[in-house]
Amino acid sequence: QVQLVESGGGLVQAGGSLRLSCATSGDTFDNYVLGWFRQPPGNNREFISAISRSGTNTAVADSVKGRFTISRDNAKNTLYLQMNSLKSEDTAVYYCAADRAIHSANYVTSRPRDFDTWGQGTQVTVRG
Repeated sequence: QVQLVESGGGLVQAGGSLRLSCATSGDTFDNYVLGWFRQPPGNNREFISAISRSGTNTAVADSVKGRFTISRDNAKNTLYLQMNSLKSEDTAVYYCAADRAIHSANYVTSRPRDFDTWGQGTQVTVRG
């Protein structure tokens, strides 16, 4: 059973940057496709970015393309989301998630229903 714990959220001014981390435990980290999702206030959860087991392939939502970068360090069992040029509309609770199905090393998915394990979320608030 894998457990996911996000950190790095907080309050930032528009135009600023944050880096979210997602630490995992309980199972083999590099077995999983990993992703980031967010849920803005009053809205549904939405896909942000995902990364293949190998880290070679990524999927990125148009709303954050060119500003957010997903990465993973399999040696440290940690997933990251570097967020630059933050906007007020990026305000949300951010979740990391794992797709524990068996996939090839370079497979990546952006479908929320493919992710079966979720962290508790971390709040990101962008002012201005």
